[in-house]
Amino acid sequence: MAETKEPKKAAPAEPKAAPAKPTQSPKPAAPSPKTGAKVENGEFRTHGRTFTGTVVSDKMHRTVVVEWERRHYVPKYQRYQRRYSKVAAHNPDEIDAKKGDKVTIMETRPISKTKSFVVIKKN
Repeated sequence: MAETKEPKKAAPAEPKAAPAKPTQSPKPAAPSPKTGAKVENGEFRTHGRTFTGTVVSDKMHRTVVVEWERRHYVPKYQRYQRRYSKVAAHNPDEIDAKKGDKVTIMETRPISKTKSFVVIKKN
């Protein structure tokens, strides 16, 4: 009788490794103009809102109270009313704002119970 030859099965080939992806080094984040307000002795990580106002009190240690005017619309009279906002802000030694100075403040992490702003420059 004739022998039927079955095709020989090839040994299982080693699994092919996936092509190597080019390694991508993470790009350093570009510094945002709002983060890291420069003060001569260091940096404050700032974010959020920026206000320009007048220092109305500098009696506390390294703290000033800044006040600015805002306009509130009164629909009944179709007019605007002057209202004022006051916040306590950290006053770094490098800036040393005094009463009556025009300053720019920017929001930052809570520094104390009442301070969440830092003076970034005198105007």
